Formats: sequence, structure tokens, C-alpha cells
Amino acid sequence: MKTLKKLIILTILCCSAAQLFAQKASWIWYPGDFDIYMSNVMQNRRTERGAFFPVFWKMDSHYVLVDFHKEFTLTQPEGVKLSVEGTYNVKIDGQAISGSPKSIQLPAGKHKLSLKVYNQAHVPAIFVQGKTVVSDESWLTTFEDKEWIDASGKTSDKSGTTFVSAGSWNLNDPNQVPSQFKLPVAPQFAVKTEKVNHGAISDFGKETFGFIKVHGLRGKGRLAIYYGESKEEALSVDKCETLDNLDIDLAQKRDSIMPLSKAFRYVNVQSENDVSADSVSMLYEYSPVTERGSFKSSDAELNKIYDVAKYTFHLNTREFFIDGIKRDRWVWSGDAYQSYLMNYYSFFDAPTVKRTLLAQRGKDPVTAHINTIMDYSFYWFLGIYDYYKFTGDQKFVQDIYPRMQSLMTYINGRKNKNGLLEWMPGDWIFIDWADKLSKDGEVSFEQLLYARSLETMALCAKLANDTNGAAQYDQQAKELKAKIFQLYWNQSKNALVHSRIDDKQTDNVTRYANMFGIFFDYFTPEQKLAVKENVLLNDKVAKITTPYMRFYELEALCAMGEQSYVLKEMKNYWGGMLKLGATSFWEEYNPEKKGTEHLEMYGRPFGKSLCHAWGASPIYLLGKYYLGVQPTAPGYETYTIEPNLGGLAWMEGKVPTANGDISVYCSQKEIRVSAATGTGRLRFKSKSKPVVKGGELKEISKGFYEVTIEKGRDYSVKYSL
Repeated sequence: MKTLKKLIILTILCCSAAQLFAQKASWIWYPGDFDIYMSNVMQNRRTERGAFFPVFWKMDSHYVLVDFHKEFTLTQPEGVKLSVEGTYNVKIDGQAISGSPKSIQLPAGKHKLSLKVYNQAHVPAIFVQGKTVVSDESWLTTFEDKEWIDASGKTSDKSGTTFVSAGSWNLNDPNQVPSQFKLPVAPQFAVKTEKVNHGAISDFGKETFGFIKVHGLRGKGRLAIYYGESKEEALSVDKCETLDNLDIDLAQKRDSIMPLSKAFRYVNVQSENDVSADSVSMLYEYSPVTERGSFKSSDAELNKIYDVAKYTFHLNTREFFIDGIKRDRWVWSGDAYQSYLMNYYSFFDAPTVKRTLLAQRGKDPVTAHINTIMDYSFYWFLGIYDYYKFTGDQKFVQDIYPRMQSLMTYINGRKNKNGLLEWMPGDWIFIDWADKLSKDGEVSFEQLLYARSLETMALCAKLANDTNGAAQYDQQAKELKAKIFQLYWNQSKNALVHSRIDDKQTDNVTRYANMFGIFFDYFTPEQKLAVKENVLLNDKVAKITTPYMRFYELEALCAMGEQSYVLKEMKNYWGGMLKLGATSFWEEYNPEKKGTEHLEMYGRPFGKSLCHAWGASPIYLLGKYYLGVQPTAPGYETYTIEPNLGGLAWMEGKVPTANGDISVYCSQKEIRVSAATGTGRLRFKSKSKPVVKGGELKEISKGFYEVTIEKGRDYSVKYSL
């Protein structure tokens, strides 16, 4: 009887395992195509005062005819269900099956299943599900039609066609076609409503994003909805950035949901004629990422800064990482690069990083910089290697490497007679939003990013097994770095000058190239100290007023061990926004502005974004430079933990990785660490010899100690700060 019970249980478990295996099927497509398609859909949702507002750059499209195939070896015949978005044919071992079947029978043995799909409107995609035959990223795809049946009846590829691994977003429902993909929504309600003119203004309590729902709508006439990140904006019917106008003819009450999502805190609903509405609520739209990273400390204001930064970042994490939820809602490469770094210390959502990188790059041939901005092309390269460093996903680097090559070929073809980059027709040199920031001539900041991108190309070429390319990119990077210091370093100023015009250095020194040179580790120790004193801590050098470049300025100072200074700066800068009532962090903050001046930008009274991804950088700074966790080998195979309180009494938090979290607690007397991945090195200073529980202590220099951290174990250190 016991044996029979065991057999029954084993059978149930085997059936369950088979069912789970079968559920691993997902929709697949040519890699990058759905990313490009969905980014086009998302970015073309932008409106300003009801008018469509398209992007500034060329938009690519998907391939309309795609071949999918995979070889299987089956021990027994297998029934397979097919779902396809598009017009398609099916072949088994090169032999076409009549019609467009919804299911097929694969015979036992080794066979090749092929589907060719045409779809002009949407991305050609397939979902294949059998017991063992399932569609996933192991399938091969091509957009070229060069495979045919030879005289022997066997399929052959006589043209050298390149087949690449399929793309996927892990969309696992065969009944939900990819083109209908939408982010989830949840109902939310206003916290306060007050009558205004012929309607009412509703306050949802904080910055939010989604679809307004009007309840009990009735009458004939017009209903106007004015959105505002601030109350002033929502009340400004003539100047608010976004609005909806509805022509109503309803005899009976009805609820209505707006077709486009908007960013707002306040919603001002005004009616004309006999139109009326009972109330408004919203459907909050969000990306279903998991909040894994955390930070908490002895400083309540810093904790609030961290929480608001995380909320800001989550709002700007959508199908892709976007810049801001009110205005652009576009995939800007410079903004996205910072989002990747914040993501590694919060959600650790690798798929959103990958699809953002693929969407930004688009298709060959390359005809312009990413977003038309020179520096934004360079951030794209940097984002790919960082992705590998944090995730260890070498396959993605190998898959995207050809697109890296073609973009770098385009950039290399735009060098001037000095082998440097400068503005050319069609380019936009951005750097930062700053008054009187010169973009003329050969700007040092662009050359620095160029050199780093070439170093990235050399590293990625090795991962893609391109030995010759690795050597060429490495040599090019070394030559450019040497040229940068030869042409831009000014010994009397102890800094890199901002630019060269007519082959001569300008007198201008800005923070940009100098702070990047620090965390790129391009300077000697002596040069780093000189730059810190003469540039970063020098009030005579023009200050930075955007969170975008404050991100890098504070990173450079943290890399120099200035955590105490940076903590004060974070509290002044981000705390300054909180004191003005911010519920998410802004595109720009200048403490010298007053009142509604804080809402102005681009010559418009409400042009500024009050929820901008680049405003969330404390997430990254606190994880990397205070908790002190960062990988030293891809995917956190090895890593370091170097806690720095920066004046705090205590702090604790988690840093996520692909294989689990790294937890850190640090006070002025104790450090506690546990990790679910890799091998770490806990490093810290102590005035007296520490006492370690759970590991061995090693003194690597006078007063500087190290403890090896193995996964799955808890460590405690008593020390003297």
C-alpha cells in the first residue's frame, strides 16, 4: 500500500512538473523588434494641451516578415498548439503544412519546426506550446528569406544568412497577443476635493500617474479636464501643460475613462452648459517591478529623501525607463543611463534595462546619434557594459555587439582633422541644462565619454569573441586618452579645460569633464586631489543646478571619500525640494528661485517636470557609497562592501543582485553583513583590533581590515570608528 501511495504521489509530482514545464512557453519575435515597436507606441503618447507631440529623432520599425525555427529531438510524437500574430505558414523539415493550423502533430525523432510570419501593422510573433516543444529565446530567427529546399529535399542555408536568438518579454499567455500589451492599473481616489467655478479640483495627495475616471457623467456640452503637478498648474486653464476636452451628449449617467494616461497630483474638472459629473477617481498605472533594495538610517530627513527618490524612480519606470512622466515621456539615453544605475540598487529589473537599450539603439543603418545627441550615444555604450558588470549576462552583450559596432563605426567616421569630435550638422551636444554653457569647438567632456565608450567596446569585443576588434578599440582608446591629457590638461589651473577652439585651449573650466575623470579613474592621485580642490569644491566654478549632473558631481566626491560632505549636500539639495512640498523629485532645482519660479522651465510657467527620473540619484549614491556595495566581477561573483557612515549614527539596507540580496548594517561600533551570492570582501577602518564573529579577520594595512564574506552566512564585526 505504501509503495502504491508513493507511486501515486510520484505520478502527481511528475504531471505537475510537466505542466510547469509546459507553462514556460512565451511569445517570441525578432530580437529588438517588439522593444522598438512598444517604445514607438509609448513615446507617441505625448501631448501638450491636447496636441500630439512627436519625438525629435528618426523612429525605426519592426521587420514585417520573420522566419522562426528550432530543431527538436522527440522520444515520442507530440501535439503542439500554435498562436501567431500575423499571417503565417508552418513547415516541418521544410515541408509546408496546408493552411494556417492552430495545432500540429510532431512525429518522434529529430525534426525542424519552422514558422514564417508576415505582419505589417504589428510585430510578427509566435507562441508555441507543447509538452516539451515551447517557444522561448532558444529559437532562432532571421528577417532574410534565403533558406530553401535543395534537390535532396533537405533544408539548407546557402547564403550565409545570420540567424539570431529570438527576443522575448516573458509574455506567457497565448491569448494575449503582444500588440495588446499594457501595464497593470489599480484604482485610487482623491484625498480632497473642493468646488471651483463650474466644477471642482481634486487633490490625489501626491504626484501620480494614470487614467482619470469621471463618475456619473451626464448632459450635453463640453467637459474640460486640466491636469497639474501643482495646484497652480491645474487651476491655470490657459497654461497647464496637459488637458482633456470632451464633447458630451448623455441622457443617462455614465462613467468614462480617459484614453491617455497623464501625470498629475491635481485635476481640475470644469463643465459647460448642463454637463455634470459626480466625482473623479483614477486608474493608477504602474510597472510591476519588485522593490528589493532598501535603505534606512539614523537621519529621518535622509530616510524621507530615499523613500521619495524610490517613488520618483518607480513612477518613471514604465515599459521602459523614461525621463519624466508629465512632459516628454520619452526614452532619452542620458536619463536612462542613470536609471540603470538606480535600478541596480533598487529593483534590479534586468529585463527593463535590456529592452530600453534595444529600443534606444533601433536599426541599422545608423544615420544619427541616439536621440540626435552626441553624449547620449556614449551613455548607451556605457550602459551595456554596466549591465554585464551587474548581471553577468554575457549572452545579451554578444547579441547586441553587432549594433554596438555599427554605432561606433558611425561615430568614428565623424572625427575631425585632430581625431576629436565636435559639433556637426545634425548633432546636438547636450551635456546639461545650464546657462552660458558653451558647446563650441572640441569639448573635453565629449572626448572623455568617447574614450570611455571605446574602452567599453574593447571589453565587449572580448565577450563577443572579436579578438581583432578588442585590440583595435583598446588601442584607439589609449591613443585618445593620451591626447585628452595632452590637449586639455592645464597645469596652472590643475584641471581639464572645457574646450578647444581653433586648436587652442579656452580659459573656461567646468565641472563636467573633471568630475567624470575622477570616477572613470583617468587621473593620477595627485590630479584627483587637485581637481577636487580646484573644481569640485571651488565655488568660483559654475554650479550645477540639475539633479542630472549633481548625480555625477556627488559620485565623484563620494569616490574621493567625501561622504560627510555629500550627505550635507543631499540634505540641502533634495531636502530643499521636500521643504517646498515635493512628493517626487524635480527636473531642476535652484534654491535661489522663489514661489512659482520653481514651476517654470523652457519659457513656460509650468514647463518643468516635477517628477524626473534623474532626480532619484540618492538611491544609487546611498547603495554604492554609503552601504558601500559594488561588484568586482560580473554578476557579483565577487564584490566589495565598504560601509561609510558619512556622519550618520547608523544605517542599514539591502542591495539586490541577480541571485539574492546583500544585507548591511553599520553603526559606529558594529557592522553586520549577510549575502545570498558570490564571495565578498568587507573592508573597514578601525582604531582598535576588531572582533569578528562568523569569519576571519585580515589586516591589509595599518588600521584597515578585511573579512571574507561567503554566501549564506551571517557576519558580525565589533570595531572602533
